[in-house]
Amino acid sequence: MSVVPALTKPRRARKLSVDERTTDSGLHIVAVRKPGVPLVEVRLRIPFLGSGATHPARAAVLADSLLTGAGPHDRAELASAIQSLGADLSVGVDADRLLFTGNVLAPALGGLLDLVALVLTEATFAPDEVAREREREIERLSIARSRSGVIAGERLAARMWGDHPYALDLPTADAVAAATPTQVNNLHRDRVRPDGAVLILVGDVSPKRALDQAERALGAWAGRGKKPRIPKLPDPPPSPLLMVDRPGSVQSSLRMATMALPRTDPDYPALQLANLIFGGYFSSRWVENLREDKGYTYGPHSRIDHQVLGSILMLDAEVATEVTAPSLLETTYELGKMATLPVTEHEVESVRQYAIGSLALSTATQTGLASTLSALSAFGLGLDWIIEHPARLQQVSVEDVSAAAANYLAPTRFTSVVVGDAATVADRLAVLGPIEI
Repeated sequence: MSVVPALTKPRRARKLSVDERTTDSGLHIVAVRKPGVPLVEVRLRIPFLGSGATHPARAAVLADSLLTGAGPHDRAELASAIQSLGADLSVGVDADRLLFTGNVLAPALGGLLDLVALVLTEATFAPDEVAREREREIERLSIARSRSGVIAGERLAARMWGDHPYALDLPTADAVAAATPTQVNNLHRDRVRPDGAVLILVGDVSPKRALDQAERALGAWAGRGKKPRIPKLPDPPPSPLLMVDRPGSVQSSLRMATMALPRTDPDYPALQLANLIFGGYFSSRWVENLREDKGYTYGPHSRIDHQVLGSILMLDAEVATEVTAPSLLETTYELGKMATLPVTEHEVESVRQYAIGSLALSTATQTGLASTLSALSAFGLGLDWIIEHPARLQQVSVEDVSAAAANYLAPTRFTSVVVGDAATVADRLAVLGPIEI
């Protein structure tokens, strides 16, 4: 076994100049000066969790269509205006948020923010453009749902959340086809609003000047309409393993999930390290077992996903059909071992070093810092959390990690789905416990 050098005292991070401001309309702006390259990374996160079966479809078409025209500009003119600034801009959406992602040469930040403001307030949603984006979205959905991993993720979400909006992250093709320009425009009017939105600016700029530019460009952005009432995330009900038949499949997709802790919980650092020991990095127990020892798969992985309404511990693996049941058996074994036997000091020190180093690497660039701050902003966290988290990880003991593993990694906590050739694998899976097909 290789010996991991002892952790040295972390070097004090270079102090970053940061300033923030909330406009009268409710937009929160955070600007961080991070020299390096003469660029500014822009992230505008708008809360977008919605209820109703049609919301994901209309939200997807909205995100796809936002940059197809605004104010006096059609698609080509808007793209040309963005490119002339030395900028890049895209829009994406998921169950929690609508996200503008871009970067621009630092001297042209004001110009890009002016174009973002135009899209926020005067997007045109021309019928022919919406129709074109609908067709593209339907094609993307068809491609996505041809993958067993996507099928497994959807069936797992439905099993855990029932009819909650989190179970409907990907829209149906029929709902996308039915989304009209009027409906998309109404969604834009009602939900693309500044109150609760967060704008992150990271780059080689003066924070105060960047805040002034942002407030000047986005000061006229307003919004109206009622925010939807979203139910609390339910506790996943106990259920047997779900077997989803995919006849003739040469591999199976295994997905397992359970509720986890948010970043704000005092015990989160211990759970973060427990997850890393189990399956969160390349030298973890699960990877060593399934990949190195058994050769069942290239790379099983576990992670903690943080959504606005709750955090999820997610396990995923793609395995050959003939070793589906053995892979589940070994996964259950490793989870049970984590939950019932203490972890070692060597394991904790190894993952502690990995976690601290990974956080430093992920926030070392302007792009990484902007994306991390945008994700943290959904939970009211910011630069202080990034700076202070290494110290929290340093304080976690072996006993803390063992306790977190016992509380959150017991195999009976997990909701599980396998997508594969039921004729080949179902009987073998049934030997391990009850299954539902």
